Amino acid sequence: MISQQTIQEIQNRIDIIDIVGSFVKLKRRGTNLIGNCPFHHEKTPSFTVSPSKEIYKCFGCGKSGNAIGFVMEHEKYTYVEALKWLAQRYNVEIEETETSPEYKEQQQLADSLHIVNQFAVKYFQNQLLENDEGIANALSYLRERGFNDETIRKFQIGYCLNQRDAFAKEAIKNQYSPDILKKSGLCIERDGQLVDNYRGRIIFPIHNQSGKVIGFGARVIGSSDRGPKYINTPENELYVKSKILYGSYFARQTIDRLDECFLVEGYTDVTAMHQAGIDNVVASGGTSLTVDQLRLIRKYTNNLTIIYDGDAAGIKAALRGLDLAIEEGLNVQLVLVPDKEDPDSYVKKVGAEAFRDLVQANKQDFILFQLEVALKDAGSDSSRKAAVVNQIAESISKLNRTEDFTRQQDYIKRCSSILKVDEQGMTALVNKFNKDKQDKEEKKIQRELNQPEQVTSDQENEQDGLALFFKDELNEQAVIRSLIEFGTLAWDDNLTVAEFIFQEVDNDGLEELFDNKLLIRILNDYRLQFNNGENPTEKSFLYHSDQQISQLAVSLLTEKHQISPNWTKVYKGDILNRNDLYKEEVLSCMTYLKLKKIKKLILENQLDLEKENSTEDIIILLQTHQHLKQVEMELMKKTGTVIFR
Repeated sequence: MISQQTIQEIQNRIDIIDIVGSFVKLKRRGTNLIGNCPFHHEKTPSFTVSPSKEIYKCFGCGKSGNAIGFVMEHEKYTYVEALKWLAQRYNVEIEETETSPEYKEQQQLADSLHIVNQFAVKYFQNQLLENDEGIANALSYLRERGFNDETIRKFQIGYCLNQRDAFAKEAIKNQYSPDILKKSGLCIERDGQLVDNYRGRIIFPIHNQSGKVIGFGARVIGSSDRGPKYINTPENELYVKSKILYGSYFARQTIDRLDECFLVEGYTDVTAMHQAGIDNVVASGGTSLTVDQLRLIRKYTNNLTIIYDGDAAGIKAALRGLDLAIEEGLNVQLVLVPDKEDPDSYVKKVGAEAFRDLVQANKQDFILFQLEVALKDAGSDSSRKAAVVNQIAESISKLNRTEDFTRQQDYIKRCSSILKVDEQGMTALVNKFNKDKQDKEEKKIQRELNQPEQVTSDQENEQDGLALFFKDELNEQAVIRSLIEFGTLAWDDNLTVAEFIFQEVDNDGLEELFDNKLLIRILNDYRLQFNNGENPTEKSFLYHSDQQISQLAVSLLTEKHQISPNWTKVYKGDILNRNDLYKEEVLSCMTYLKLKKIKKLILENQLDLEKENSTEDIIILLQTHQHLKQVEMELMKKTGTVIFR
């Protein structure tokens, strides 16, 4: 785990304008900056950055957060990945809390692999572009295949000399460990000597989501009987094949912007399409799609278009992973490249515009395409046709999310018609697959828990009518916002604003009125810091380690409107802002919260009056009602609200 001291140092160095400005063109407007939102398409800027509060907010799509949150959202990083990215940007050395020796060893190995891979990238690129053998054999071949220098440099393509141990010698000379070189797959040991694993091959570095090289694909030049066409890095602490999509680092932002991912099979398909200007494309590396790969795509879009060769092998490859893709909630379509071409050769042949037209004109629904292929294979064999019905019903059953209901019904209707089976029978079969899956999951959960399902106290509260009364969070939010913004300011000669709020909340039992328990967590967190002698600031919550609290703090502290700097030219005199009127704001918030408490007590008292009571109890309840109404009127006067008896 990254230490709190490191996190604090990163937070102290963060400049949100610097971070957001790296990805968005910003213009100053008053005290804030605005620009076109990077998270949705817009012509009129609604994306606002507040340097003083260190937050961003889009009033178009609603996305908001702090600088760390922006990096997480824009780059699709985890919290830890975002912190590491920022630490590297601001030259902060990462200090980690005490971890197990095994974890430390694993981290050290991963770091060593990153370093040796980076060395290898530079070495292989140099051999391709500077060495006579590389220029004659590999660079000339790449240029014959239509790859230009810009693409070669972008993807850091290189070449390993066709010599027994040229790379191994250079790596050892630069003091890289033989064990690390073998672990990385760059070298192998033969007859007790270290030799190059990729000799005589073109090298395609494979990048992770942050752009670091985690492995390599080594391709033979032209057609050759010498070994397999590709050699890939063996799995290690960095390279896990099932979690990697080649080209995802270069494609992620375009996929996010266009809301569609093109999936192809090979490295050269990706590089050729990127060179043509089609950037939203990644490759599976010729393997069946895995859940991890599909989830990586789903980070950026729900729309997946698979583009494979139109031959039998291409069709078979395209159909692998179909059910997983549907189960992960992706909208999957298929395009087969015509004329026995692959995406690489076809995009070079027809150009980017014609290729895009091909994709748009020939997209086929994946389930219907699967049905078409399966029926073709089954021919007139009735038993194989029956198997097709089961196969398609099982695929349709994967569409089991609530939002997919209409889509599922449409598939049942269309597939029943094509298969010439009863629609109700198909529905029953789909439901059977759903039920079987649900039963399996329930049994699994039951085995894990080994206890009966229980109703939580939160569920009981939801059923309680009083819990739904006056359920408006705006006032609760205003109280916590005042606490965060003004807590350290003076209330009077003896109390700070925070102490006044705590006193009011505790004395009148107002904490129970907060429907959003996350707000209570912020209040108690503030109280804990305050009681420990700290002075919590907005930053304490905007960069809170709990992402729920951080996100809520951003939402609370975001202001849609601000006073125009031009107003001073029209208005003569001082213009009061919220900081000038903080006492009035705090008092108003607390008054409304007390009013909510009184209204709740009045309702409870009225419910008691409706029960069977003795004369004495009725008198007490009526007196209570009169007292509560009197308190309500006094509070209403403070708020300037008129009520009718």
